[in-house]
Amino acid sequence: MFRKLAAAVAITLPFVLAACSSGAAAPSAGGSAGGGSDKIVVGLITKTETNPFFVKMREGAQSKADELGATLMTGAGAKDGDNEGQVTAMENMINAGAKGILITPSDTSAIVPSIKKARDAGVVVIALDTATDPQDATDALFATNNFKAGELIGQWSKVKFAGKTPVIATLDLQPGITVGAQRHNGFLQGMGLVSGVAEDSTDLATSKEVVCSQDTHGDQTEGQTAMETCLQKNKDINLVYTINEPAAFGAYTALKNAGLEKNVTIVSVDGGCQGVQGVTDGKIAATSQQYPLKMASLGVEAIVKYAKDGTKPSGYTDTGVTLITDQAQTGVDSKDSTFGAANCWGEK
Repeated sequence: MFRKLAAAVAITLPFVLAACSSGAAAPSAGGSAGGGSDKIVVGLITKTETNPFFVKMREGAQSKADELGATLMTGAGAKDGDNEGQVTAMENMINAGAKGILITPSDTSAIVPSIKKARDAGVVVIALDTATDPQDATDALFATNNFKAGELIGQWSKVKFAGKTPVIATLDLQPGITVGAQRHNGFLQGMGLVSGVAEDSTDLATSKEVVCSQDTHGDQTEGQTAMETCLQKNKDINLVYTINEPAAFGAYTALKNAGLEKNVTIVSVDGGCQGVQGVTDGKIAATSQQYPLKMASLGVEAIVKYAKDGTKPSGYTDTGVTLITDQAQTGVDSKDSTFGAANCWGEK
């Protein structure tokens, strides 16, 4: 039997201790926590607490939970890739009586046994943004088509570089993570440098035009270091693909420090408010905008519905992607930064 909410509140301190011991951000209850035993508890576990993408996701989940009268518990890894921290957060939420858990898995394979444990206990688990490996390890997936997101910036780059030879650096996520491979491979396929890549592959496609690939864990500081490393390998790089906008800003800083920022085109994925401002400022040439607030809102709705009438969510829900650029290219659908700023990470 799951504990009721009053019990969840009573054991908040042990939660903090357990989470901190793993290096993870401590799970916490927001909104109307402690408001009564009839509250539906929804869990949200993100990769980190600090990435603006996940901040927006929490905002969307909290807003929808408040609207529907549910209690939101949140947890996160200490950094992207911290599977242990996510496992701890999930166990705590199961013990607190969560009816469902939303998760952006840091390690898409290693988290699967914990997800199975939750589902076996009757907890609905929905992946947000990043699919597990295998995808059907969760009840449902609400996410951007990450391959399409990469493909859009690749298609834009192909037209932008028509008649030129691209010399490419890819600033990736980390090995074996589905979302990182999907964006990377979509970008190369959109550029026409590879073909027939499986969209669910966790292996990064390669091409002779890619002269440097570095992992960044989606971090701005690591993005700067990765770009510095790539410039040491090849000063002729003229196109940089980045897994997300924090990595893109890190790349821009490295390029600016080297006096090369005007010679290199940076493309990315996220479409966050800061990223769109980067488009306006000319730091990022094009980015694929996704909608984490929408992912989280739909996820909370689905769990509350399950708690009320037993209807389980299933399958994949595409939450949309839009190419944002102020340098429109013929034949490539896009919106400008004005649209991007009005819709940055909100509900499309």
